[in-house]
Amino acid sequence: MSVEVGSKVQGKVTGITNFGAFVELPGGSTGLVHISEVADSYVKDVNDHLTVGDQIEVKILSEQDGKIALSIKKAIDQPEKRESSYAGRAPRQGKTDNRNKDFRSKGNFKPKETFEDKMAKFLKSSEENLSSLKRNTETKRGGRGGRRG
Repeated sequence: MSVEVGSKVQGKVTGITNFGAFVELPGGSTGLVHISEVADSYVKDVNDHLTVGDQIEVKILSEQDGKIALSIKKAIDQPEKRESSYAGRAPRQGKTDNRNKDFRSKGNFKPKETFEDKMAKFLKSSEENLSSLKRNTETKRGGRGGRRG
């Protein structure tokens, strides 16, 4: 039986690695479920989700040079994402449509700072911070202006 990209098939987990799980498909071929395709949530360790011998449903993502890429999370039928109730509706009569309004166009519009302006500000605040730090550490060590005994 040849694998058909896009189809869902039952398979058996034959091996687990730190980067995914190998699954034996009907017909004897073996594919890999990459760790990123095991679950919708973050997977730190594949062993937390699968064990060798598990019967699972996988979707065949691709087949290239004899290597078969599989996905568990794409094999699970998920409810279609609904569009927001706003999408596709015309604005009501007498109401304005604020969805695409650019709020930066009015009021206190500040022109974008150049890189040089930002560097000058950073340099000034950095020098102020260094001089303040230097002043505080010198007084604690008994340097200039410190108590002499």
